[in-house]
Amino acid sequence: MPMHREHRDVIGSAELDYDHILPITEDDDFIARALAEAEVPALLAALALVDDDPELLGDQFKPPLPPMDSVIAPQGGMSAASLERAREVALKALVRFRDRGSVLAEEPGTDVLNRSMRFLTKDAGPEYLPLLRHELGLPRGYGAPNWSKQDIAPETDFTVAVIGAGIAGMAAAYRLRQAGVPFVMFEKNPEVGGTWWENVYPGCRLDTPNYAYSYSFAQKPDWPQQFSEQVEIEAYLQDVATRFGLRPHIRFGTEVVEARFDEAALGWNVTTRDSDGDTATHHFQAIITAVGQLNRPNIPDIPGRDTFAGRSFHSAQWDRDLDLTGLRVAVIGTGASAYQIVPSIAGQVDHLTVFQRNAPWMLPTPTYHDDIRPGMSWLLRHVPYYGRWYRFWQFWLAAEGRLPFVKVDPEWTDPDSTSAANAELRRQLLEHLRRQLTDRPDLLAKMTPTYPPGAKRMTRDNGVWADALKRPNVGLVVDPIEAITEKGVRTADGTVHEVDLIVYATGFLASDYLEPMTIRGRDDLDLHEYWGGDARAYLGVTVPRFPNLFMLMGPNTGVVVNGSAIFMAECAAEYTVECIGELLRSGYRSLDPQESALKEFCDRVDAGNKLRAWGAVQVSTWYQNRFGRASQVWPFALQEYYEITRSPDLADYELLGHHTEPEKAG
Repeated sequence: MPMHREHRDVIGSAELDYDHILPITEDDDFIARALAEAEVPALLAALALVDDDPELLGDQFKPPLPPMDSVIAPQGGMSAASLERAREVALKALVRFRDRGSVLAEEPGTDVLNRSMRFLTKDAGPEYLPLLRHELGLPRGYGAPNWSKQDIAPETDFTVAVIGAGIAGMAAAYRLRQAGVPFVMFEKNPEVGGTWWENVYPGCRLDTPNYAYSYSFAQKPDWPQQFSEQVEIEAYLQDVATRFGLRPHIRFGTEVVEARFDEAALGWNVTTRDSDGDTATHHFQAIITAVGQLNRPNIPDIPGRDTFAGRSFHSAQWDRDLDLTGLRVAVIGTGASAYQIVPSIAGQVDHLTVFQRNAPWMLPTPTYHDDIRPGMSWLLRHVPYYGRWYRFWQFWLAAEGRLPFVKVDPEWTDPDSTSAANAELRRQLLEHLRRQLTDRPDLLAKMTPTYPPGAKRMTRDNGVWADALKRPNVGLVVDPIEAITEKGVRTADGTVHEVDLIVYATGFLASDYLEPMTIRGRDDLDLHEYWGGDARAYLGVTVPRFPNLFMLMGPNTGVVVNGSAIFMAECAAEYTVECIGELLRSGYRSLDPQESALKEFCDRVDAGNKLRAWGAVQVSTWYQNRFGRASQVWPFALQEYYEITRSPDLADYELLGHHTEPEKAG
């Protein structure tokens, strides 16, 4: 059925705003100079929608896409000769577009879209086309529900609680609003953004290419950097909340403390606490949790931690007003947050001591801090749909990502790697490290990881980490921490490293899903007792005996070497909305996943994770829970998660409480 017209118009206009382009008035020489800085494959795909020149998508320009290893081949591996000829053809197309007034006749049809997608993906099979159209976002609204509550169940009372207004919560809210399903969002912070509102430490930025780290329905063409800083991501999320009319639905400064399933009404009673400490209880037919995986700071229980006389905090609790000038600072941890903090503050502090348990593998990314080049930026603002195709291009390059390089070969015997491909990745990463540390063999020994690449999160590296650790006022300590004292940090060798400030860059409690909320399902079952510290959910979304409880960014939906969190959140949000649509169409009140469906899903995911570096190697990593199970990570291709989240298989669910049936006595 068609989506309700009111929602299509209001939301569609906001989506159109992101596609606004400027007319081309510059001369041929200016355009040619801009083309020298273009990402050519994506530009050719965009121009094929603008100019009817079959040569734009000719085989001679089709990017060969060599396999990704430690680096991504520039321009998809196109040769210098192909690039030169492609720029000549692109210049002619842009001049023709300019000379006819920069007017795009109409939204492109399916045939030309499919040709352009196959061109960029080296002829991906037809099974990929729905996913690819979803990520391209053309035709507009491709991922929207094809029904509205007004059309299928106008008289049914069905309101949804969305817990969290970060990237996942807003994806769910957007799809609910498209479907015309009433919802209320509860956000404990005073603004949207979740982790991007909370994490303001120095150097905070993306380590996923920025264009791919954006909503398919809100594609921004003018990102200033390829790996944007926190302030840019937070501004984008705030803009999305405003453009798509989500703010009136959000109750800021309101934390959900408890949710109890009401077996008589087959809905949920949700207790909230506001910033004044006042509590209230609300009734909803369904709950969507969107509280993220990396949102609860992990501060290690080090002996003497509370005796330190100076100041200490977790990296996610950074004080924006803190002046580090002249301070002696300890940073505990060398993961993703520390990697960004240390180079950012090393030149400001008096002395910086970095405490390392496991060295990170670093992926060579020379442009990590670079701005988008001026010519590329101009093209993104002047070529219709170029931003969409560039996002699509980044998405496709990361769709498989480095999955082949973290595969486990059961016959492989080298303890430093998990397969021949993993050993090759390790060789390349070691060579990258050695080139930076030829003058510091002492640091090379400390910074060389002792586990296979991919077993822990890898960091993006443009040389700033090694440069920071080489500074005379910076020390890298690898001796285990024994205790915190009044004056600083004592290591196992007996040394007390005296400091004024301790920063815990020690990650998050990623496996403690939905803590500290109390959630009770059927028969008053406590969710955390049901899990027993080993969180599991069918498709990462639903949990047996907790009907109409839907999780976004739930167990086994994290992607770590391919794709982005936003893609997985959108998939889960769209699946959730389709589950709600099935209830509204069928007349049932709730659906509850079968234990057998959960077991089959988890067995398959666990088997897949055991064939990845993070599931086969015992090393301290947020990928695994305290039982050593990789409960956070999705081990398969993105295509598979997209396919299984298109619509619910009702055979995997128990349907409860048809509206024609009388309600149970309370």
